[in-house]
Amino acid sequence: MNIGNEILLIKGEIADYYLDSDGILYSYSKNPRRTIKNISENIALVKQIIGNKIVPLLIYLCDSPVPDKETRKFSTEQLPNVYKAMAMVSKPGLSKLIMNILFKLKQPPIPMKSFTDEKLAREWLKQYL
Repeated sequence: MNIGNEILLIKGEIADYYLDSDGILYSYSKNPRRTIKNISENIALVKQIIGNKIVPLLIYLCDSPVPDKETRKFSTEQLPNVYKAMAMVSKPGLSKLIMNILFKLKQPPIPMKSFTDEKLAREWLKQYL
């Protein structure tokens, strides 16, 4: 994850954010356990950042505790309300593990793809601008 000195991140409890000039939202995950409460607060923060638009998300994942079933369900239901598509950048295997946990039996509600290279993730997201 390469964050230049000129970028001002908007700080949140579970992630920090940056909206680039193209309209891609960057999310730098933090590792607290996700709960319905902090996800709700995070969604409110994201909506503030993006002006209630629906945007593509490039998320840099980190290791964090697995949320409970209700939180996973809530999180999944909220995705299409804020994001068009999600590119996940992480070390090999982490995003696949997260996808398996969140979407065991059904497809994700938005297009999602895993990457280890942020440039490739950004290129993939451009189709959703």
